[in-house]
Amino acid sequence: MEIRNKANRIRLLNGKMPQMRAFHFSWFAFHLCFFGWFGIAPLMAVVRDDLGLTKTQIGNTIIASVAITIVVRLVIGVLCDRIGPRRAYTWLLCLGALPVMSIGLADSFETFLLARLAIGAIGASFVITQYHTSVMFAPNVVGTANATSAGWGNLGGGTTQIVMPLIFSGILMLGVSETLGWRLAMVVPGIVMLLTGIAYYRFTQDAPDGNFDELRARGELPPASGEHGMGASFKAAAKDVRVWALFVVYAACFGVELTINNIAAIYYFDNFDLSLATAGMIAGLFGLMNLFARTLGGIFSDLFARQGGLKGRVRWLFIAMLCEGVALMFFSQMHVLALAIGIMLVFSLFVQMAEGATFGVVPFINKKALGAVAGIVGAGGNAGAVAAGFLFRAESLSYQQGLFYLGIAVILASLCALVVRFSPEVEAEEQAAYREAASGAEEGALSLR
Repeated sequence: MEIRNKANRIRLLNGKMPQMRAFHFSWFAFHLCFFGWFGIAPLMAVVRDDLGLTKTQIGNTIIASVAITIVVRLVIGVLCDRIGPRRAYTWLLCLGALPVMSIGLADSFETFLLARLAIGAIGASFVITQYHTSVMFAPNVVGTANATSAGWGNLGGGTTQIVMPLIFSGILMLGVSETLGWRLAMVVPGIVMLLTGIAYYRFTQDAPDGNFDELRARGELPPASGEHGMGASFKAAAKDVRVWALFVVYAACFGVELTINNIAAIYYFDNFDLSLATAGMIAGLFGLMNLFARTLGGIFSDLFARQGGLKGRVRWLFIAMLCEGVALMFFSQMHVLALAIGIMLVFSLFVQMAEGATFGVVPFINKKALGAVAGIVGAGGNAGAVAAGFLFRAESLSYQQGLFYLGIAVILASLCALVVRFSPEVEAEEQAAYREAASGAEEGALSLR
């Protein structure tokens, strides 16, 4: 799929450009979805006491919250190819708001598990975010655009750790009991998601020159059938070994981030004898690194591509993954609070840079099946979180041991990045496209002076 008139510069304050409206709406929508997805995590100590949950049951709910997303991400990617990211995001936000608000009706482990399972579907929002920015931005900035939109979206994993305990505390100040308080707190992100879904439909478009149905009517985009249909698109992506290599890589970076988002607050609460609010604040620092860390991953991907082309992007991905695994192993051995926080921030930096580096490569794997590729790779993140979840549900295995083994797995997974290779023809074509886009960006900058 070739989309024309992609932006070769990122102009954050320009709201008139459809590319920048898509950029800002996509990261904000993903941020809210992340907020709703993990909104219950910092309140788990209260939920645990209210519903009488065991460590194994909490582990099962963590697995459920990310398991369903694997399936939804696979579907949402090819759906974007068919109906466009604008309508796909609108439906996901509006429908996803319902289970977020309804989790407060849970009165047992089983109903709570089902609610977290349903909420997990909104994690597919990541694929739409990456799809939308990929079709809006040129090769010289697409890594930065993808990484920044995803990073600011992932930031929701940090803000929810900080904001949800404050919302909960505010509700308690009204005289509400803890049992009712955590239930009412989850209504807040649900309402905001619903309103954002409506705004997404109203103020964005699928591509720089219009929506997909309009482009198809003008003959500028092939019809979503036959070789360009959902089935053919998914098949083309699924038979490419590079896609599955990136699936494993993303499992070992985004999957790890999801796992930490789920366990960080309760980890600090239990191991360092902190209050719920303090534990949530510290856990929130991990997610808040997304404010710039994932963007750095995309920026370095674009910089490596300037000299090394697509090989440079892959080389940077391997370096980021390797450093992530080493940092995670060190974090698992920290028993002093200050050291644990410091190493966690270093670990968080490399986790999120690795994520940005991964989606600095994804747009170049198969442009005709971009949605399918993004969906499969994105699903890898959740598959990794499910696999990691089993390390933290066993009563016989401490969180520290689980984190250490997870660090070893990340180092092994980093080797999969080296499987991603491109033909000399594709390398040359993309290098030429990069230079053309970069030249256009420089000329545009000169014309503004």
